[in-house]
Amino acid sequence: MKNDRIGSYIGLAMQAGKVKSGEFATEKSVKSGRAAVVILANDASQNTRKKFKDMCAFYEVPFMEYGTRETLGHSIGKEYRASLAIEDVGFYKAIKKQMDSEQM
Repeated sequence: MKNDRIGSYIGLAMQAGKVKSGEFATEKSVKSGRAAVVILANDASQNTRKKFKDMCAFYEVPFMEYGTRETLGHSIGKEYRASLAIEDVGFYKAIKKQMDSEQM
């Protein structure tokens, strides 16, 4: 990735204590209503992808895909992470804006 702004935003959210990572913590964040967005690695398994897409649709939580499990984990200072939830609307908006601008 050229300049990894999205990863930087995820890292800042992590430092602010606004990230829940890993399948169980992400699911708990969504179901408790604290998740502003769920971010899934592009190389997450089909089962994981379906599970979180369906859950996000049901709980009306935005859903995004970004990077690999390695880049997602690296951006929060961990090994590999297939899924994470960001519990802050400001970080979600910044990440969404960045993703939208990269897709143009």
